[in-house]
Amino acid sequence: MALSGCVTKPLLEPGTGRMQVVTTTGLLADLVRNVGGDRVDVVPIVPDGADPHTYDPTLRDARNVVYADVAFSNYALLEEHNIIKTLDANLRPDAANVSLVEESAKYSAELIPLVENVHLDTVWLGLRAEGSGDRYGATRASDVLIEATKATGPGNVYAYLTGTFGDTDVYFDSSDGFNSSDGYRDDTATLPADAHTHLSWAFTRPGIYRVALRARLRVSATARPVDLGEAVYTFAVGVNPDEAGIPDPVVLDQGHADLTADLDGGGMDVLYDPTGGGEYTQRHYPSDRVVIDVPNKAIEEIPGDRQFRFLGHPGDQVYQLAQAVLGKHVHGEIDPHLWQNVRNVQAYVKLIRDTLIARDPAGAAAYRANATAYLAQLDQLDRHVRATIAKIPKANRYLVTTHDAFAYLAQAYGISVAGFVTPNPATEPSLADRRRLTDTIHNLHVKAVFLEPNLRARSSELTQVADEQHIQVCPIYGDTLDSGAPSYLDMMRFNADTLLRCLGP
Repeated sequence: MALSGCVTKPLLEPGTGRMQVVTTTGLLADLVRNVGGDRVDVVPIVPDGADPHTYDPTLRDARNVVYADVAFSNYALLEEHNIIKTLDANLRPDAANVSLVEESAKYSAELIPLVENVHLDTVWLGLRAEGSGDRYGATRASDVLIEATKATGPGNVYAYLTGTFGDTDVYFDSSDGFNSSDGYRDDTATLPADAHTHLSWAFTRPGIYRVALRARLRVSATARPVDLGEAVYTFAVGVNPDEAGIPDPVVLDQGHADLTADLDGGGMDVLYDPTGGGEYTQRHYPSDRVVIDVPNKAIEEIPGDRQFRFLGHPGDQVYQLAQAVLGKHVHGEIDPHLWQNVRNVQAYVKLIRDTLIARDPAGAAAYRANATAYLAQLDQLDRHVRATIAKIPKANRYLVTTHDAFAYLAQAYGISVAGFVTPNPATEPSLADRRRLTDTIHNLHVKAVFLEPNLRARSSELTQVADEQHIQVCPIYGDTLDSGAPSYLDMMRFNADTLLRCLGP
């Protein structure tokens, strides 16, 4: 890994006579090479072995984007938002910019909704930017600013995010007031369009709190933000929600709720799913009808860790609505890992073929021939994966992995995703995550767990639990290629073979 990090990325160059293509990941670059052949030069932004969820682009990456004729991203919020910003901000206006997940549905790709399967004792409360903002000219690189402008109540209110290794980012803090002169800079959360993020909320004393939030859309880095509207949200902290004085209130005391900015219709409201799944039962409520319940069972002691000193002294009690998923976890509504189903990659290949033909009609015959040959290899690969996994006894087909990236593999090839350490690779597992993982392995008699090579440094929980349960840890590829699986074909063959080797009879 250290050696691969020192390898200098190739540069795209104008005037070569070949089409210059940039992709967000190495996996996509591999697909483009198979279709483009010697008529294209391809460079990924995220190097092989790196994590697209967390990679921070360099100046060299931005320079490659400038010279690209075509750009391919997976999107569906797979990539870190700075990757998309680097792509969209530096790509020439006449270059093609293709989001494969969004466009591949036209080529019969099968999309899976991103479900948060939760069972909650209190409501999980996040922030959401809903809609595309097309009416304002918003793009993938635009920012939605959700600003706390006022808070009333018997104590202080905080909204913060607990990231990897316990570090915290404080989004809203009423203890030092709200400064309108700098645009509420210190009390602002930033989201991409059509995404949401989880938060922890803490209140220092019981009573009724009201928090005013304002949403604005910043279409570009130099554009004046567009005011989307504001709303006041009511919290009943350690008291009866009826004390809020809202007639016939909608009390949020379980499930998953987001304080939501509407990019299409304007205004702010509450998007609520009482079951926590998020994909079918979401309901919109106006903020003035809602009371968010923070019950007495939500009382927690402030940890001794210095990261939480902003809440008060260690050992002091606060009322807390805990973050749904630890770690930075901004995502959309579609599971972005489509390539774990080979047939979805065939849709990607057809979309790549047609995009290259549109940009380089002179190469149409070559692109069609290359794509046809590669699609035949993908047909063979699909049959291999299907036949290999079919050899695993059904009672053994349980997949336990580092993070939730294998729903498409499971759906397409008859595997059950039994568990994972955390939903997102950038998250730090909790004690509850560990207990759940241990119970899953024990109760289902899981024979092995699977670790992504690029996440080995964050795998201590998975390997420790496997050691305690006396089962093996086997490799599997999720988001990235490396020398052990240098191509997509290699990756999927490897995954099928390792599943059979570790779960088979």
